[in-house]
Amino acid sequence: MLKSGQSSQPTTLETTKLAKHMTKGLIGTALVIGAWMTFYTIDEGHVGIVKRFGEATAQENPGLHTKVPFADTVEELEIRTRKNTESLKASTHEQMPVTAEVSVNWTVIRSEAFELYKNYGGLDQFENRILDPRLRSATKDALARFKAEQIVQNRGQVIQKIEETLLAEMTDFPVKLDSVQIENLVLPPKYLQSIETKQTEKNLAAAEEHRLERQKLEAQREVNTAEAKRDAEKARADGSAYAIITEAKAEAEAIKLKGMAEAEAIQKKAEAIKASKVLVEYVKAQQWDGKLPTTVMGSDQGILWNMKEK
Repeated sequence: MLKSGQSSQPTTLETTKLAKHMTKGLIGTALVIGAWMTFYTIDEGHVGIVKRFGEATAQENPGLHTKVPFADTVEELEIRTRKNTESLKASTHEQMPVTAEVSVNWTVIRSEAFELYKNYGGLDQFENRILDPRLRSATKDALARFKAEQIVQNRGQVIQKIEETLLAEMTDFPVKLDSVQIENLVLPPKYLQSIETKQTEKNLAAAEEHRLERQKLEAQREVNTAEAKRDAEKARADGSAYAIITEAKAEAEAIKLKGMAEAEAIQKKAEAIKASKVLVEYVKAQQWDGKLPTTVMGSDQGILWNMKEK
């Protein structure tokens, strides 16, 4: 309570100064907050969808960026590979009920992430509205094309059919499908038991076939051994006969050559003797004085005839 004669002016001035300081503080704080809200970052493996007053206006890549405070907001959209899994009930070609759990790995195409967000509002909505229904449909269609035994024995052909159908369905959407897998497949217990029984019978038949084949191979091995032994004995006999023949031929050839050599020697001796007689006569002719012998021997070797003229 003011005393008479005192003025309230100093109090008013102090209040005014305090208000000014508070205003400056609030403005400064707002500026700091506004400056802080101007900057934002986008993590690696994501893109940023910038929205101004709720309307998507731009797409930003990972890194540091700026925005208009209070007007712009940024929502990150993952562009790394995602895995989506669906559980469903279906029927095989013979109308056997089956429960399947199938998954697909897929990726948002970076350059088309903005269009995906504008059209579908985000990844979860795209999965719920577009991807999941088509994955279930493609799986049911593929399972219905094969018999249960084919599905059990070769899942790969079922997976291939699912991928073909799903790829065709997703061609016009801004995503890339990487792979499809059948995570789990549940068939009726009775059918599984029948498969097990059938497989056991096949295994027994295969074992018996293997045993018979082994016996056949052993018998064939014995035959081969006998034939090999026979061929070896024949080869030895042939070798001995060949050696005898070769030796006989060599001996005959040696005898022939020896005979030829002896004949040739005899011929040369005869020729030499013949040549020697001529030489003897030639020598006699050179030494003859032109006179006939004065005595000759008659038929009786004891008589000599005198051939001199009287």
